[in-house]
Amino acid sequence: MSQQVAETPRVESFTDLFRTMTANIEQVIKGKRDVVQLTLLALLAEGHVLLEDAPGVGKTTIGKALAATLDVPFGRIQFTPDLLPSDVVGVSIWNRSTNEFEFRPGPIFNGIVLADEVNRSSPKTQSALLEAMAERQVTTDGTTRPLNQPFMVIATQNPLDHAGTYPLPESQLDRFLVKVSVGYPDREAELEILDSHGGADLLSKVQAITDTRKVQSMIRAVKSVHVSPALQGYLVDVAEATRRHPALSLGASPRATLALQRMARARAAAAGRNFATPDDVKALAPHVLSHRLMLNHDAELRGVTTTELIDEILQVIPAGAA
Repeated sequence: MSQQVAETPRVESFTDLFRTMTANIEQVIKGKRDVVQLTLLALLAEGHVLLEDAPGVGKTTIGKALAATLDVPFGRIQFTPDLLPSDVVGVSIWNRSTNEFEFRPGPIFNGIVLADEVNRSSPKTQSALLEAMAERQVTTDGTTRPLNQPFMVIATQNPLDHAGTYPLPESQLDRFLVKVSVGYPDREAELEILDSHGGADLLSKVQAITDTRKVQSMIRAVKSVHVSPALQGYLVDVAEATRRHPALSLGASPRATLALQRMARARAAAAGRNFATPDDVKALAPHVLSHRLMLNHDAELRGVTTTELIDEILQVIPAGAA
């Protein structure tokens, strides 16, 4: 008599789950796979994302779709000139029934936090994000409170030539792991947007396909990706080239080098590799470094961009045996 053998349940690989997460978000973000994947890579590298572009290209939708995919709480902060730091982190209110102050947490105490139009608020309020983004905790009235895990800030900003904007200081920009320009969709993608957004709320189609436990497991897997000494040397060589470049008054800091290594690890894991390569570095360097570099006056007058300079440096610095 033959015995029926129970099938072993298939374990979803890192790459499979990453692709599924990407496809889930792409239900509402059409024609922007690179933007979606960069956002996911930043999450798995435990970083934050700065999305810059004109209004109405889907920056807010990315944050909402990501939170729904991960099944984590979503918080939105609309930055305006009159926004206060307490509107971001929370405030203590006197409770008459208990005769003591009671802390009311602000929207920063969510898993995915959308800081919408962050460059429309005052520098004082912008700085309220600093401790939360860097330390993943908030200190108010002498009490330190940890934030959710996973935790990620997706800040959106309009181009600085738009009315009513305040440029982010260098210290604030450096807290963002990557800066991504969403851009307008191509014709085919925009036609698909018109067709799919005609009825019900499209975000309702984005179902939770993972949970906190799986995301934390993916984050640990990213940290275990091997970066060879030769590749680390390549990372340092690229950073040093930005510091010596005649068109730059501010080059990449050691924090920027660490950020590029973290993102390279995440990209390697998403591709199913347990080691990072120079191609990972080259693909990510413009997104990780461009907002951390500062052009000198002459370069600005010539209309040079930091992205162009990074491409130039990558072509010159040899990857060697990295």
